Amino acid sequence: MRLIGNIIWMLFGGIFTALYWFGIGCLFCITIIGIPLGHQAFKMASLTLVPFGKSIEYGGGAPSLIANVIWLLCAGLPMAASYLIAGVINCITIIGIPFGLQSFKMAKLSLLPFGARVLG
Repeated sequence: MRLIGNIIWMLFGGIFTALYWFGIGCLFCITIIGIPLGHQAFKMASLTLVPFGKSIEYGGGAPSLIANVIWLLCAGLPMAASYLIAGVINCITIIGIPFGLQSFKMAKLSLLPFGARVLG
């Protein structure tokens, strides 16, 4: 089921979103200050490419908390809002519920990416 879900996800926009995140990550990594932000963009790209079968483990400490607050204020809220809207739209139909749940997973990661690890 994971394979079918990931194939359908990629065909209907997942590959374009992952390429977008990869490009943003490359742009962030041009400067030394932007490397941590680029690392988080690459994390979002890997999850966006094939979200089915992957889980997220949250952890970290005080440095992750500070970085997450800065990320939340600068980029996290608009990203999470867009993933939430996509999740709600997907959950309208029974067939779209698994895709909506993946969007909700990405919304949570887009709010608090520092200290999180994508497993799977």
